[in-house]
Amino acid sequence: MCLGVPGKVVAVDGLVATVDFWGVRKEVRLDIVDEPVVPGDYVLNHVGFAIRRIPVAEIEQTLELYEELLRAGTEADLMASDIRGEIAGSAEGDG
Repeated sequence: MCLGVPGKVVAVDGLVATVDFWGVRKEVRLDIVDEPVVPGDYVLNHVGFAIRRIPVAEIEQTLELYEELLRAGTEADLMASDIRGEIAGSAEGDG
């Protein structure tokens, strides 16, 4: 299963954004994002590409959902595992 992970855009340089994922910062490509983004926006990242700018009205609910998945998930929980893997990959620069 593949799952995008939300993060906050902290800087934009052309088609590359620096995005914060729960304290882990990573460069993310903006080539395919659905709308232009600026610092302060939240995006959904999948394998190093921002695939969607999260609308302001959805940010709080989206972050709460992911935080709950991370809190409740065990090692056997595939969805929580996928989110942790994406964040870990972000820390290593693997996307």
